[in-house]
Amino acid sequence: MSAIAGAALLAACTTTPDMAEPLAGTSWRLLEMQSMDDAQGTTRADNPDRYTITFAEDGTAYMKLDCNRGRSSYETASTGAKQGSLQFGNIASTMAMCPPDSLSEKLGQQLGFVRSYVMRDGRLNMALMADGGILVWEPTEAE
Repeated sequence: MSAIAGAALLAACTTTPDMAEPLAGTSWRLLEMQSMDDAQGTTRADNPDRYTITFAEDGTAYMKLDCNRGRSSYETASTGAKQGSLQFGNIASTMAMCPPDSLSEKLGQQLGFVRSYVMRDGRLNMALMADGGILVWEPTEAE
């Protein structure tokens, strides 16, 4: 009887592929920022490679915010296959003056409001709190 209980306990501790952390070890580039406010609409990144995020396995996120670089901790909790909660800690960033058309400042601010994610059709969709919007990312070339 104890062998069966031990096997059941071991199985409960094993991570299933559906519930494995899908963000760790991935890199993404920004496609667009969707606002739920019709007055703001959707803002597309003119050059997605100017805005990237890499989720390290140690819980650190590295960001390229146009002419600036950022770093933050991140926490996730899977709520199903390829979806879950996502929250960034304080973002430390360089403060260079980017071109006027840059999304650097806006993206840096919005990342602080991310609360969940869904991976759908090969894209990472980060949802902002209070239905504030969606940040849509695609895998970088290295993925």
